[in-house]
Amino acid sequence: MRIYIPSTIPLLDAACHAGEFGPAPQTVYAVTPALREWFATADDEELEYAAMEQAARASVGLIAADPTAPRKRVVVACDVAAIPPADGTVQLGDARLELHVVVPWTAVAAAHLDGDPAVEVVSKAAELWDVAHGDTADPGHEDAVFALDSCEGEDLLWYATQEIPDFLAAVGPRGGLQDRTG
Repeated sequence: MRIYIPSTIPLLDAACHAGEFGPAPQTVYAVTPALREWFATADDEELEYAAMEQAARASVGLIAADPTAPRKRVVVACDVAAIPPADGTVQLGDARLELHVVVPWTAVAAAHLDGDPAVEVVSKAAELWDVAHGDTADPGHEDAVFALDSCEGEDLLWYATQEIPDFLAAVGPRGGLQDRTG
């Protein structure tokens, strides 16, 4: 089964070096029965995309929590043998699952990251993350939700598993291009 792990560039770098995503439990996203029921007419590809988009949204929250992380969403696609069933508290359309195991780096199928043009949109969404998830009576709530929704207009770039270490070496754990002259 394909799962999507929301991440940041520093977290991706740490997982690459550790050889695993963890610790458990961790929130991941997948095509759940609740997602399948909500998008009843969608095909498998559309459902996978919807699950990945929910993971990308969660990545914004991780970026908001780390002011030093580059303002680029990261979603890591992994293939795992089994996913525990949802506990029944999942809302209709929700792709979120709690995974009670670490995910080995060998399960990584690809990474999806924002390109440079998305940095401004993602930065704004991360800045307003707490407002978007707070009290809907907050006068800035609608602007915050709009900023978060605007991220969905930015396409994530695809990196094959073998490209991820080279990408991380080029940008470093904080996402800036490394000086390769020395």
